[in-house]
This record gives sequence, structure tokens and C-alpha cells, in this order.
Amino acid sequence: MTVPKRTRNRSLLASPLWTDNLRVLLIQARSAPRMIEQEQECFSERCRLPRDRFRILNVVQGDEPSTAYLDGVDAVIIGGAGAYSAAENYDWTPALLDFVRRLLDRGLPLFGSCWGHQVIARALGGRVEYAPEYSELGCGTVSLTDAGLEDPLFHRFPREFHANMGHHDRVVELPSEAVELAHNDIPYQAFRIRGLPIYGTQFHSELDAERERERILVYRKHYRDALPDEETVQYVLDDLADTTEVDHLLYDFLTTFVARGLPDDALRPPTPVPASASDPPEALSPSSRRTPDR
Repeated sequence: MTVPKRTRNRSLLASPLWTDNLRVLLIQARSAPRMIEQEQECFSERCRLPRDRFRILNVVQGDEPSTAYLDGVDAVIIGGAGAYSAAENYDWTPALLDFVRRLLDRGLPLFGSCWGHQVIARALGGRVEYAPEYSELGCGTVSLTDAGLEDPLFHRFPREFHANMGHHDRVVELPSEAVELAHNDIPYQAFRIRGLPIYGTQFHSELDAERERERILVYRKHYRDALPDEETVQYVLDDLADTTEVDHLLYDFLTTFVARGLPDDALRPPTPVPASASDPPEALSPSSRRTPDR
């Protein structure tokens, strides 16, 4: 394991008024009550939207993916999974993959985080495998590709940044229409689908160090290969850090692809907290560590 560099903490910016009527469908694959709640909290904070703006579809709790969930929805986010593999076939897997494919016809902005990134890749023709030898856990370093540096969502990121991670599965082949945007020792840390507002990130832009710690402790039994003993667990926990460079990514996704067509003034980001060299860039306008899919 390599020890990633640390970044300092920074409070999130306030939500502007243009989000007042925004609605997001959050697809979950979680059964642990606290983890269901925690994931909803994380996406609410990073999207800068109240919890009541999210419609929830939890495939492991019997929610059947259907177009009825899309009524009145402006964007779709697929979160992590913790105890479920994107490479496996559960009874709800075919319906979920078909649902993702149908989102293309709707043209809705779609963002997948970790397990969601893998689900999107698989649904659109890519390949996902269970690969514990390539698993990542904790705060790691990610590098943008040349395409990432020019991408409308990532182009204000530094070439190298830090992000929280946690996965056993990995994308080993992208869909034919996908463009790789970021990588590290493990390929495909981020991709987009050409010509569509569809993105996947292997890393968790919704997690801060505190939430990462909580997930590791809840899901550690699923990752005995990466966390074989207490010493390793403590090493990973001690090295956690907030990843301020990606705090704004989900909010930027919404402003870039959902707010299109609104007045320019509505897309201006709020005044940030006093800046320093390590602060993330303003929201865009429309014009490694080596373990589990948490």
C-alpha cells in the first residue's frame, strides 16, 4: 500500500436558488439501515440539495426499476453498494441494467459513483470483474487523462487530485462509446459517454474522511482480503483524509448538465469561503490506495 498525500478540510458552499425545484433519483443497493441513511446524507450534502429533493430506489429492498421513478426527475445518481458486486447477477440485476440502458433514451444526466460507475459501464457494454488484488481503500491519488483535462466537468481540476476510494470490483473494459477521463495504477477511475451527460467515477466524491471511516468499520467483514488484521485496519483508518478537491464534483455535475438553459446569473457559483491554493475551483457553467465497493 502506498500512503496518499493529505489535503485540508473545507466547508461546502451554500446552495443557490436555482436548485429549488431540482429533483434527483438516487439508486441504492444497500441493506444496512445506517448505511442507507448515511449514503443519502452524503449525496444530499455534496449535491447541496435537501433530502426531500431525492427520490430513492433501493434495488435490494425490492424496489423495481421502472420509468415511473423518472417522473419529475432532473438527474439520476447511482451510489455505492458495500455488500454487493457489480460483476455478480442478483435477481434484480437484469432489471437494473435494462433501466440504465433506457435512461439513454430519456437523455437524463446520469452519474455513477463506485458501484454505480461499474453498473453503468456494464449496462452499456463494458466489462466488470471481481478483482480483490486490485482493490483500493482510503484516500488515494487520481490523475486526469488529456481528455479529462478538456472535459466540461473536470477541466478545472488539477492534473492530479485526491479522492476517497473503496472497491473490490473494477471496470476492465469501457463501453465502446466511453472516454477515459482519469486513472491511477488502476485504469478507468472516471469516464464519460460521448455526446451524453453520463459519467462514472470509481472514487467516491460524496465521501469525506468521517464517512469513509464509518463505512470501513461497517463493511470490514466483506473485505478480509484487504483488511486481514487489526493493525491493517488501524493503519488505513489513521491515514484517512478529507478530499476537498472533489467535494464540488456532484454539484458541478448538476450545474453543468441539469441547469442548462437557465439564465447565466443562476449558474454563477456562490462566493466561496476565503480561498487558498488548495481550494477546489468554482462550479462549472453550461457553455490509492489498494479494497470494496462501499
